[in-house]
Amino acid sequence: MTSRIPDGNGRVLEPQSGILSATWRALGGVYDPELCIDVVALGLVYDVRCVNSEVIVEMTMTTPGCPASESLPEMAKLAISEAVGEEVVVDVRVVWEPPWNPTMMDDATARSLGLRVR
Repeated sequence: MTSRIPDGNGRVLEPQSGILSATWRALGGVYDPELCIDVVALGLVYDVRCVNSEVIVEMTMTTPGCPASESLPEMAKLAISEAVGEEVVVDVRVVWEPPWNPTMMDDATARSLGLRVR
């Protein structure tokens, strides 16, 4: 049986699994402006979950001083909102634990950057 999300206005939103899938697809279209690689492939997205009628994303940056630290979460939030609809609240949180490192990239991305694949 599929979970459904009430929106607080008497309507029922898309099943959670559909919202999660749409969220991951949307994040795959959000690119780090310096590396021109999407945040999912870079391993910057740590968690995506639905809580009630809210999508919560925990992501990090490549470094604490990353110049995109303000714009990238906003880009992610906008992409997700467009994908799941404005009736779903989207909360993108920047977290610093665990610290990001290159081993968090997917293998194809690491190879494309000339890094050794684990």
